[in-house]
Amino acid sequence: MQNNIKAITFDLDGTLYPNYRINIKLIPFTLKQWRLLSTFGKVRKIIRQEQEKNLQDSPQLFAPCSDIYEYQAQMTAKILSDNPEQIREKIDRLIYRGWEPLFKTVKLFKGVHETLETFRKAGYKLGLMSDFPPETKLKNLKVNDCWDTVQCSERCGALKPHPLPFIKLAQALSLPPQNILYVGNSYSYDVVGAARAGMKTAWLKPAFALNSKKMSIKPDFSFNNYRQLHDFVIR
Repeated sequence: MQNNIKAITFDLDGTLYPNYRINIKLIPFTLKQWRLLSTFGKVRKIIRQEQEKNLQDSPQLFAPCSDIYEYQAQMTAKILSDNPEQIREKIDRLIYRGWEPLFKTVKLFKGVHETLETFRKAGYKLGLMSDFPPETKLKNLKVNDCWDTVQCSERCGALKPHPLPFIKLAQALSLPPQNILYVGNSYSYDVVGAARAGMKTAWLKPAFALNSKKMSIKPDFSFNNYRQLHDFVIR
């Protein structure tokens, strides 16, 4: 067992299952709702840039967004010259809730169930924190009963890689960040965000990954499959 690690926590999208398996199912939606989806993506990028600037300018004075859902709807509506209430309803209906049923047929990475079960039997707390509301997706993926806590960064008032959602995750587990290993597939969001909060990190390394020389923060462990993660923790 890894020294000082008392909890193993996970990202969801792209970490518990391969992104391509849901992206294929989203092709009809993407073609039909391209303008909304692309604008929504731009707005999320802007929010992250604003967070980063605030974090650099005055990290001790960062004020969480009271309602990211409303804020991003307002920004999206402004770009699209549309009604903010209607845009918020569309984002909720088409993006947040509209994608959830697709996860009933998405297959997890090989070894996810067995690895989570082994970690729990070994005495580790298990947590999950996602940028998108995870509860229904976890239920449809049939991994909803594995966790000691499930968190959503948007409800914390900041998106990854801001450290706030990771700190909230640690608080929900009643553990200091240094006793937590965070597992994710995104270097920029998961590794950087968790490390900023003081957590150890395990990076599910994509096939075409960043050159390690370009990484400002190195993950504590990189892996390609869940057997490797299992062996890293349980050894």
